[in-house]
Amino acid sequence: MFTIISYPQISPSQRAIALGNFDGLHRGHQCVIEPILRYSSENWKTAVVTFIPHPQEFFTGEKKKLLTPLEEKAKILENMGVQELILLPFDRELATLTPQQFVAEVLHRKIGAVFVSVGEDFCFGYRRQGKAKDLENLGKPHQIRVSITPEKFIVLSGEKRRISSSFIRECLLEGKVEIAKEMLGREYEIQGRVIEGRKLGREIGFPTANLEIPPDKFLPRHGVYQAIVDLPFPLSTQNNSLPAVVNIGRRPTVDGEGVTIEVHILNWHGDLYGQNLNVRLVHFLRDEKKFTSLEELKKQIANDCKTVLENSQCYSFNFY
Repeated sequence: MFTIISYPQISPSQRAIALGNFDGLHRGHQCVIEPILRYSSENWKTAVVTFIPHPQEFFTGEKKKLLTPLEEKAKILENMGVQELILLPFDRELATLTPQQFVAEVLHRKIGAVFVSVGEDFCFGYRRQGKAKDLENLGKPHQIRVSITPEKFIVLSGEKRRISSSFIRECLLEGKVEIAKEMLGREYEIQGRVIEGRKLGREIGFPTANLEIPPDKFLPRHGVYQAIVDLPFPLSTQNNSLPAVVNIGRRPTVDGEGVTIEVHILNWHGDLYGQNLNVRLVHFLRDEKKFTSLEELKKQIANDCKTVLENSQCYSFNFY
């Protein structure tokens, strides 16, 4: 059974842990987590240990938008086979621990780590003084084994780029969701609950589901996207993953206020209010535009739907 544990409530146990921020749980993160899964058959618990809030948020004082908010991160980890998600409060007390204190007091005494997996760029302790290699030496007196995973890269237009959460954000802000997918190992997802909207889409013949999402969810470039919507069973008896047109933005044609996420599922009708939807972004279609009339908007949406149905582009990248 998968469990989310706040650090003060952690129970004593021997654990194989993956340690890091893991925002996005991209392919590089997955390679860091994979070594702990080998110990799931032993008498050790497998856990991902991460920090809350994100350390950048603590040091800057600014709220950080996340690729994978807590609930989304938990679902991905559970599907990977991880047993626990341990949340370390990143506060002044933790930030001022020396690398030696962090290993002895947090990893060994409190968490009970006997195996720790980190990426080679992992830093810890006061002013990030501890490096991944230091963790190997500091863990030896406590019989903690350490695995260090090399960075992962993607080749784009002949250029080698490191897979990172920050680069994924850059791609999403440019609408390059296909590249983000290659780094994540899955489409970029937006999860939310369907709430009441203005029902304008229904009036012009394209009913939409308006999503309420976590406030800390990172949103990509505003505009219209080709997407796949995963419907909760049994709303669709034949296929629970359906093509959709998704608008992310401020709806300039109708003087919308605030950013909304509107999902039009193609060739499907039903009541979605209160349901939780998973929207996977496949391709950026176009920027938002202020149309001169609702009729012009209606024609454009019809063209967007046609494009989504006909779109069969495929993308491939090289990894090493």
